[in-house]
This record gives sequence, C-alpha cells and structure tokens, in this order.
Amino acid sequence: MDILSSNVCDAVVTLKKGEGRTLKAGGSWIYDNEIDKIDGDYQDGNVLKVEDFDGYPMGWGFINTKSRIQIRMLTRDANAVMDDEFLYRRVRAAWDYRKAVIDTSSCRVIFGEADFLPGLVIDKYEDVLVVESLALGIDVLKERIVDILKEIMLEDGIKIRGVYERSDAKVRLKEGMERTKGFIGAEFDTAVQITENGVRYNVDIVNGQKTGFFLDQKGNRMAIQELCRRLNSSTDKRISVLDCFTHTGSFALNAAVGGATSVEAVDVSELA
Repeated sequence: MDILSSNVCDAVVTLKKGEGRTLKAGGSWIYDNEIDKIDGDYQDGNVLKVEDFDGYPMGWGFINTKSRIQIRMLTRDANAVMDDEFLYRRVRAAWDYRKAVIDTSSCRVIFGEADFLPGLVIDKYEDVLVVESLALGIDVLKERIVDILKEIMLEDGIKIRGVYERSDAKVRLKEGMERTKGFIGAEFDTAVQITENGVRYNVDIVNGQKTGFFLDQKGNRMAIQELCRRLNSSTDKRISVLDCFTHTGSFALNAAVGGATSVEAVDVSELA
C-alpha cells in the first residue's frame, strides 16, 4: 500500500493575509496563529494543500492541530504528487548527499527539515539505524521511510542488521504523541561500536542521549583534533583541554588524538 498517498486529504489550509513570512523566506513551519481557515475534512497527521490568503499555492504539508506548529511543509511544489515515489526521491537525495560530503560509515543520514522530511532523524551507526520521530505526520511514514532507506543502502552493499527507535523526547508530548522507544522490526544485539576520526566508541543506542551519540558534531570533533595537532606542532607549551558536558568523551578523545598534553572530561550524568 502507498502509505503517503493514502494519507493525503482534500482539505486546504489558507494563511492569513500578511502571514507565512517564515515559510516564504524558505522555512518549513506554519504556526497556529498564521492560519485563517481550513476548508474540508482532515485528520491530524494528514497531508494537505497550503494556500496563501489570495489562493496562491504554497505546497503540501502535514497538519497537526494539537501542536503550535500546525503545518510542517513537505514541499513547496503544489504540483508534486504525494506518493511512494515522492518519499523514495527524498530518501535517495538525502543518502546521495551524505555519500558526496561525509564519511558514511556512521553519520546522520536524514536530518528532518534539512532533508525535507520534517520531524524525522535517522542516524546510521555502522550497520544499525536509529530513528527519532518528533512530528505526527512523519510518524505515520517512518517505517516506510526506513524500508526505503534500507533498500537504497543495500544497492551500495550495506546491509542493515537492525533498526531501533528513540522517539522518547519530551517534545513529542507537544505534538499530542506518547514518548516511545524500542525495536522497529526484529530484535537484535544493540551493542554498537563505531570508529570516527580515528577514535573508537561504544554507542549506547538504547539509553544514551538522543539517538546514542551526537553524530551531527562529527565535523566539530575533527576540528578540535586538528586544532590540537596544529598547536602541538607550533608550540612547546602544554596543551590542556577541558571537555565539559562530555557525554561520551568524544571531544576530549579527539583532543588527545590531536596531541593535547592533558585532557579532562566532565559530565553531571551518571550514564555519561
């Protein structure tokens, strides 16, 4: 079944005159106080058309009247066909972009609005995917998106051995959803080890912060490693690094790899 097309309704959201400024500037959200009216039948989580006050088509988005962010845009193309092929192109574009710009052994494959899949994060830890769904509309589609991503990765010889969901953030409550975590599909051994920037980590995908590791900080961790390396080669002074809110110790470890004389990692969390 084409789950996206089956979630499309005939309702139309019309913005108030003078509103939608963030959307028109390239944003993806429409707040409740920007909406003039909603014509037609719909259910929260449905995909519907969005129009400006004068009827100008603005695109397609998810609706959730339980949230202050009532519309999360999927596309600004009002002529786009909302079907499985649309989802495939979105996921394919996200994966192809990562392959072009970053080491994909472990990386953030889908990053919500940045990949035009609002509210969805999918992190890849070697052969494991961890999913975080933060919006009602995308929650309906998350398992289909995961299946598409696994199919695309398999074309590149990457077989995903398991998928775990970490949709336990408090923000889900503001969307009218419960917090949840657990396996998507078959259970598997959740012990995960990754190597990033030459540093090896054990990642706790079940109880670690967010999805288990802050993969979006990959570049910043390399930056501290390179900074320490440059300082180490240009000065005889000791290089001491204090890594506060360290979580996995990732910045401290990268500093050490870069040649820091001493590193100290501090975190208030007992699980860090």
